Amino acid sequence: MFARSPRVVRTFRRRPRHRPRMSGLSINRLIPNILTLLALCAGLTAIRFGLHGRWQLAVASVLLAGILDGLDGRVARLLQGTSKFGAELDSLSDFVCFGVAPALLLYLWAMERAGGIGWALALLYAVCCALRLARFNTMMGAADMPPYAYNFFVGVPAPAAAGLVLLPMILEFRIGPGIFDQPPVVAVALLGVSFLMVSQVPTFSAKRVRIPHRWVLPMLLVVGVATAFLVSEPWLTLAALGLIYLGLIPVSVRAFRRLRRHAEAMAAAESPPSAPAEGHAAPPS
Repeated sequence: MFARSPRVVRTFRRRPRHRPRMSGLSINRLIPNILTLLALCAGLTAIRFGLHGRWQLAVASVLLAGILDGLDGRVARLLQGTSKFGAELDSLSDFVCFGVAPALLLYLWAMERAGGIGWALALLYAVCCALRLARFNTMMGAADMPPYAYNFFVGVPAPAAAGLVLLPMILEFRIGPGIFDQPPVVAVALLGVSFLMVSQVPTFSAKRVRIPHRWVLPMLLVVGVATAFLVSEPWLTLAALGLIYLGLIPVSVRAFRRLRRHAEAMAAAESPPSAPAEGHAAPPS
């Protein structure tokens, strides 16, 4: 009798199957673009309110678009959702909200009485806004900027320009008709703000400003007081903020020039002395 050989049982291990990753973007990367689209909708809604003569709601819609525009970039950096698509979408939204909408509102509100000149000034403002945004896009991420220039804009940014050019409407809401709704006054605002947008005037940028720890509590107190005034007297508060911004432009120019002179002096002190020209003796010490 032969002994039976033990039965050999072979076991096969199944290879783990890798589940395919879901393609697409996370919701965090979509939030900045959603804010930009909301700002665009607010700007278009401002035009609709202007066509119906609801001026206060129109100006409030432009201001809401400015708030959303200030949030989308910061949210994108916090959530690491910056992209070239978002930058292009933001630029197009800015042109509609802060270029087209204010120009149409002011034309329908006051400049229509000036005829063709009023329409030409409205077009001038919109064109200058487009040029300002195009220049900003080309300068974005430029590596040849001096260090002292990073806290400054070149010219007035588009959201601030929209607030400044709408100052006659805001003042008229608070004071009443008869002064600021006249075409000459609005024409001065359109010409002045158009020049500021495309000019080389340096203006403060709050994007990279760091607040010292000892100033955090006073800053929060100032924001709280400003919010209280904004709720109780919105148009007077907005007019005051616009005038304060105008008053800060000469201060920013002086600060920029002072920093530039300081940087040039440091560069001249660190640079080695130039060698004497060939064929000429060095001057006596």
